[in-house]
Amino acid sequence: MAPVLKLRRVAHRGPPLELPGYHSAGAAGLDLRADEACTLAPGERRLVPTGLALELPPGHEGQVRPRSGLALKHGIGMVNAPGTVDQDYRGEVGVLLVNLGQLPFEVKRGERIAQLVVAPVVQVQVELAEELSDTGRGAGGFGSTGR
Repeated sequence: MAPVLKLRRVAHRGPPLELPGYHSAGAAGLDLRADEACTLAPGERRLVPTGLALELPPGHEGQVRPRSGLALKHGIGMVNAPGTVDQDYRGEVGVLLVNLGQLPFEVKRGERIAQLVVAPVVQVQVELAEELSDTGRGAGGFGSTGR
């Protein structure tokens, strides 16, 4: 049985929007829609509300990710991609959009602006150690693997 994602409409900025859904049989993300129209100037960032609050299944998080089509066609991305919705958060989900394009971008109410991937989360026990195990990579950082 699939985990259940509960949704609640939390704002009334107009007629109810279509609920998030998967738009293909193999889609990983549920489309999130803008619940408010706005215009993003080049270089501008804005928190765009979705009008929805979530109750994620226990042991899961919501990952809010940008839509590739908006990025390719208009330079629209997310400042904090992916954004994290914690399992115990019950407020309205917003999407922090940024216009990296050269022209203003009009966000229409009801437009698909992001996607929500629901993923399992493991909480770990934190332990301070004097040493860590050796690996072939070691402490090599950015570009250290030669690829």
